[in-house]
This record gives sequence, structure tokens and C-alpha cells, in this order.
Amino acid sequence: LVEGTSEFEAYLGELRWAQLFALLNREEMMDRAIACFEHWTGDAVERREQINCHHNYTVQERHFGKDVWLSRKGAINAGVGVPGLIPGSMGTRSYVVAGKGNAMSLNSSPHGAGRELSRTRARKTFTQTDLRAAMGDIEYRDTGAFIDEIPAAYKDIDVVMRDAADLVEVRHVLRQIVNVKGD
Repeated sequence: LVEGTSEFEAYLGELRWAQLFALLNREEMMDRAIACFEHWTGDAVERREQINCHHNYTVQERHFGKDVWLSRKGAINAGVGVPGLIPGSMGTRSYVVAGKGNAMSLNSSPHGAGRELSRTRARKTFTQTDLRAAMGDIEYRDTGAFIDEIPAAYKDIDVVMRDAADLVEVRHVLRQIVNVKGD
């Protein structure tokens, strides 16, 4: 699409609508999760920091003296001090980070571990027994529908984070205790 054309503007309007929907959806999920937690514990949850970052999105930014359209596919904004979340898999650690503003990466960092195996390959390689062993003491819905999400289908998040050391500063390391997924 050519910037400035009616087609570009129509596409941009739809794109912005979809990105706003995704942002509001994440906010709604967080509100519901907090409400459930407050109900279970009987105590109010104090919100000290809330991270709501896009991944797989397009935005206009300025890089190397030019205004450009940047599509972050499999990436998050890692501008100076920008908070982010980099998850591993349903059974591995996740990282709360702050961006370092690395210009060579266009202020971007990975948004997760990334797949080592396709969903199809993972389903052919692993069994539900393998998934149970990989999940250990993590609470999750035990169903064959999640075999393609087994941690071994993903890259090692610790290696990914070492590779991203010049892009983000790790603020917190989170350990899974519960995993909620739809099928």
C-alpha cells in the first residue's frame, strides 16, 4: 500500500481498531484475573505496576532521522525504560523487563521464546505423558489439546534472554504456578 492513498488510510484505520481491541482485551483479562484473585483470597490486590505491551503490531516511529512504519512481528517495544513482558512457554519462566533503547534493533526485543517446533511437528513428536512430565507441579488443564504448547516445542527462554541482554534489562523473573489456556 502506498502511504497517503485512500487504501492506506482505510487499512490504517482498521489496523488501529484491531490494535486498540487487543489492548482493551488484555486490560479486560487482567481485570477479571485480579477480580478472581481478590474473590479467592478475600483481600484487595494492590496494583503497583501493570504491563500491557503489544507484540505483532505496526506503529509509526522515528529511526535514524526518518519517520518510518515499523512492524514488530514477534517483537515488543524496547525503548529506553519501556516496560515489557517476555514469556517463555506454559511451563517455563517469564521475564519482566525494561527496554534499553538499542537503536540497532529499532528499539525492539523478542516478545517470547519463539517456537523451536511447529505445532504440527510438536503434536507428532510429543505425547500427553510428555506434557504432564514437563509441567511438573504447575497447575494446568490436563488435555491433549495442549501438546503443541509443551515447553520443549519452544526455544530455551534463558538463551533468548542472554541473547537479548543488549536490548532489555531484566527487572523480575516469574515462575509459573498456574497456566490458563483455552483450546
